[in-house]
Amino acid sequence: MAYDFSSLKKDTQETEDWFVGELSSIRTGRASAVVLDGIRVDSYGAKVPVSHIAGVTTEDAKTLRITPWDKGLVKEIEHAVAKADLGVSVVADSEGLRVIFPELTGERRETFIKIARAKAEVTRKRLRRVRDEVWGDIQEKERTGVITEDEKFRFKDDMQKMVDAANTRIGELVEKKEKEIMS
Repeated sequence: MAYDFSSLKKDTQETEDWFVGELSSIRTGRASAVVLDGIRVDSYGAKVPVSHIAGVTTEDAKTLRITPWDKGLVKEIEHAVAKADLGVSVVADSEGLRVIFPELTGERRETFIKIARAKAEVTRKRLRRVRDEVWGDIQEKERTGVITEDEKFRFKDDMQKMVDAANTRIGELVEKKEKEIMS
């Protein structure tokens, strides 16, 4: 009998995707529109992402341009970006807003690396929880006689290989992010 690892694969992929999203929200010293993804702007009584009410483009390595489709929302966007505490300067002009990213200090880079490592640990904990749920299911199938003890341990090895591969990918992603932050 073969064990259905589809739920493990799905949960592992979702966890990795979440981690990639979390890493993309960490500044690297270069202007990136992804940094604004988590910011919600009060627009006509609803909290909406900046990307839903404005165009966001990169002017240069240190500057983003936010062009609201409704010029009346400039103040709300400016307030929301300032409130997000991203460590950026926001300047309103005739076209919309410019978000200026200052050079990262060594101390700030170290802080971002610590944040990336903490998010990696949260991701690893999620993977362990998923692994433990699957292991519990495998053990239950063995207790009820659906699979043999040999199959249980073979499935455990297969499961662990999948989790180890995911952990390796998480490690590679955090290393890549650290290099981006330090460059």
